[in-house]
Amino acid sequence: MCGITGLFDTREQRSPERERLHRMNESQHHRGPDEGDLHLQPGVGFGHRRLSIIDVATGQQPIFNGDRTVALVFNGEIYNYQALMAELQAAGYAFRTKSDSETIVHAWQHWGEDCVQHLRGMFAFAIYDSRRQCLFMARDRMGVKPMHYALLPDGWLLFGSELKSLLAHGGLSRELDPCAVEEYFALGYAAEPRTVFKGAKKLAPGHCVLWQRGAASEPQPRPYWDVKFTLDSRISQADAEAELRERLTESVKLRMISEVPLGAFLSGGVDSSAVVATMAQVQSDPVITCSMGFDDPKFNEIEFAQMVADRYRTAHHVQTVASDDFDLIDTLARLYDEPFADSSAIPTYRVSQLARRQVTVALSGDGGDETFGGYRRYRMHLMEERLRSALPYGLRKPLFGTLGAVYPKMDWAPRFLRAKTTFEGLARSSVQAYFHSVSILRGPMRDALFSDRFKRELGGYNAFEVFEHHGAKAGTDDPLALIQYLDYKTYLVGDINTKVDRAAMAHSLEVREPLMDHPLIEWLATLPSHLKIQGQEGKFLFKKAMEPLLPHDVLYRPKMGFAVPLARWFRGPLKQRVRDSLLGDRLAATGWFQRDYLQHLVEAHQSGQRDYSAPIWTLMMFEGFLRQVVDAPESIGLPVPQREGAVA
Repeated sequence: MCGITGLFDTREQRSPERERLHRMNESQHHRGPDEGDLHLQPGVGFGHRRLSIIDVATGQQPIFNGDRTVALVFNGEIYNYQALMAELQAAGYAFRTKSDSETIVHAWQHWGEDCVQHLRGMFAFAIYDSRRQCLFMARDRMGVKPMHYALLPDGWLLFGSELKSLLAHGGLSRELDPCAVEEYFALGYAAEPRTVFKGAKKLAPGHCVLWQRGAASEPQPRPYWDVKFTLDSRISQADAEAELRERLTESVKLRMISEVPLGAFLSGGVDSSAVVATMAQVQSDPVITCSMGFDDPKFNEIEFAQMVADRYRTAHHVQTVASDDFDLIDTLARLYDEPFADSSAIPTYRVSQLARRQVTVALSGDGGDETFGGYRRYRMHLMEERLRSALPYGLRKPLFGTLGAVYPKMDWAPRFLRAKTTFEGLARSSVQAYFHSVSILRGPMRDALFSDRFKRELGGYNAFEVFEHHGAKAGTDDPLALIQYLDYKTYLVGDINTKVDRAAMAHSLEVREPLMDHPLIEWLATLPSHLKIQGQEGKFLFKKAMEPLLPHDVLYRPKMGFAVPLARWFRGPLKQRVRDSLLGDRLAATGWFQRDYLQHLVEAHQSGQRDYSAPIWTLMMFEGFLRQVVDAPESIGLPVPQREGAVA
């Protein structure tokens, strides 16, 4: 695990500047505090910060082939590297190390661009081949590891694990992309392939791109993998449960290969509990587990984590955090390099901080809700789909559109009376309805928030186009499979994986994700949807498969989530900060927001009339990003001294 960065001259073979490359590399010191190195040659420069996990003695990067015509920088883990190494040795390739990194070098020599088809794991890498005068970049199938890049007007290509490494170069403009800002206020993040900066992009999951020196135009990334929901397996439920346990065990085993201390997050939810239970079956020593508790019982799952820890006699570590742990706001704004609106980044940051005191590698349960069908919104969507299918669109749209427009928004009321969102969803197509349900600020709110100037800059763009694009490629009209596919392409990568990668790597912690193993996902995509959600029970097959291994109360209790009490913060200890942030000079200076609407959000929330905590947090994080990143060109990307609770 590490941070990678580099420069590639797409036009000639100019010499890269060592000082710029050093600055880019050191901006990611937190991702790899163990070692760091640079490689420069005409036309290319690679930087690497290493967190030593596998082949600690000889796995340094950049790494080369025998005659040094191929150079690699790589972030992640290739879990099948031992089998690949044996295959490549049989084909005549000599290995100088025992690292998974060298496996990618020889896989490139042997298979070229198709090398990615042979890799199982989480990865983002760049390979320079001096014979072919090209740079090849690739990102793992589920987008666990990040890759950012920017082509500058002078022909230099920059790339790096985090945007801060590109900003540290000094040549990337901080001009914001209005379309990315629209996506942020709808979804809470700028969706792949956009970044918040006009000149930079993210390489999308399951994509690769070949940069050929001297080419007439910029290459377009191409997909090398996608999940196909066939739903055509005729396996029995009993056999599916057994096979799921076998596949999970294999996935967990592969992710337990390490030469440094390894443990797991244990939240008390189904996903992390299943991972810990499986780990306990695999190893004889007690599993090291880490849990985060909260002093507010409405947000505390610690008793359920303790049930699992007791059952498997894990070496369990618990930290209780005050429910008013809100001093990370500016830290998070700087950490993510882009505006990022998932408030659960706070507890994720804290549990990563706790875990790093015990281990260097932690397994997590991330991806379980998307993979097995666990979100409550999935069940709500399926109920709406049954209604949508009963009435033609031409009748539904005017009928429920009118009801949605006139029905009051009643956040304070019991859930069964909050029908406004349901009516609005019934007036839409399936993809439109799902986008509407996951949006933080829905269309009418964004319309009220944005100024006329910003709307002109958008030029008619709407964040729904992200979902429309992916929906057209889903290849299924099954209601559950469709929204799982949408989440794989948007929420999982843009929110969950981004949140965990930055929060964990801020503490030099590697997090591995057995529930995002792509062979497991491919197999689950063959199973009919009724095995994932049955009636009102989400994760049906997963829970049934885990019944022999986990307590009933862990499997079948109501889902709690990793939340923080925003609504109370914004009416209490952060009341003035909300006003300063939303009604202060920095947001006003953009000219992008309607001050009257900002005033409405603040007053209505703080008076208790409405719960606007999610839109307020989204605006606060945007304002923090403007101050911490856009307005701080001298400091962004430079290392900060490590201290307890700080980000490098």
